[in-house]
Amino acid sequence: MNRIYLDNAATTPMDPEVIEVMTVAMKEKFGNPSSIHSYGRESRAMIEMARKNIAKMINCSPSEIIFTSGGTEADNMAIRCGMHDLGINHAITTKLEHHAVGHTLEMLEERGDIKLSYVNVDDQGHVDLNHLQELLANNERSFVSLMHANNEIGTKLDIKKVGDICKAHNAIFHSDTVQTMCHYPYDLQDINVDFVTCSAHKFHGPKGVGFLYVKADHKVCPLIHGGSQERNLRGGTENFIGILGLEKAMEVAHRDMEEHINHVQGLKTYMIEKLEAEMPGVRFNGDAKGDSLYTVLNVSFPKNDSGSMLLFNLDIHGIAASGGSACTSGSNQGSHVLRGINADMNRPSLRFSFSRFNKKEEIDFVVERLKDFFPIEVA
Repeated sequence: MNRIYLDNAATTPMDPEVIEVMTVAMKEKFGNPSSIHSYGRESRAMIEMARKNIAKMINCSPSEIIFTSGGTEADNMAIRCGMHDLGINHAITTKLEHHAVGHTLEMLEERGDIKLSYVNVDDQGHVDLNHLQELLANNERSFVSLMHANNEIGTKLDIKKVGDICKAHNAIFHSDTVQTMCHYPYDLQDINVDFVTCSAHKFHGPKGVGFLYVKADHKVCPLIHGGSQERNLRGGTENFIGILGLEKAMEVAHRDMEEHINHVQGLKTYMIEKLEAEMPGVRFNGDAKGDSLYTVLNVSFPKNDSGSMLLFNLDIHGIAASGGSACTSGSNQGSHVLRGINADMNRPSLRFSFSRFNKKEEIDFVVERLKDFFPIEVA
């Protein structure tokens, strides 16, 4: 049985070029980057070259890049260290954020460290920018944390406009860019953003490595103590092999970005059109046909007896999809994102997420299997 992977928002298969770079390094380079002998110096030089190349691709200074274990750590560092060390005790976010952001802010509020405000969103997940400005005007200096594109429904934020609003109100702006980094070009000199996050495995790199961008104006203390690595900002021996994989994955993504966007957006559009033509009962959660994340399509199906077993039935046929964020896929609480946009929670919903390795023929097969579960007369 051929297997079809449509859960790329959870993680992506590694690119062969990335695997090659990492394999060579694992065979030939093993020195601890903190060691002063030649083995260590070789590893240190390669890390700093990777940092320089990554910074160039997103137009920032190498000193503004802090390597982490991935997006969750980067989000935690931005929020916990950023708010504490910059002396901010009011945060603004939405109820649609990834739990790395939402749960961190909730924890700080429960401890009494901060006041937390939620900006309104519409039924497609768009942030109410007028309400954001009201919240900023009616509170002391704020820390704004809004994701660039939602990982479950794909709705995008106008990150440049939000950055300008935050700057006008002397607010600090953190954006979880895990789903968009290396899927869109970034010029961090052109965006008023103070913190952005990256996780390599979302764009065909290795798991367990990412980075936090910290604008040079801000001095923050480490979240993880125990060593002087990352210019005293993140203790622990660097994931040297992972960093090289991250660098290569970013290089490939930027080199082929236009081609990848065209291909993947074509798959998403094709699936929307095919579902609408052949399954009249479907709906799409989020701004699926607007300026949304081209890798994600969240589909709501008619309620029937097959709904509760939908993911299981797809998996039996070799199809991997998701009911929401992979970080909460074991939860029975349902998607906080779908609840947050007032979606009909009685209708089963699936997130299909695409990559450049997917093909139209796979979409055809998936739609045919879905039609087996949801006969047209049920719609």
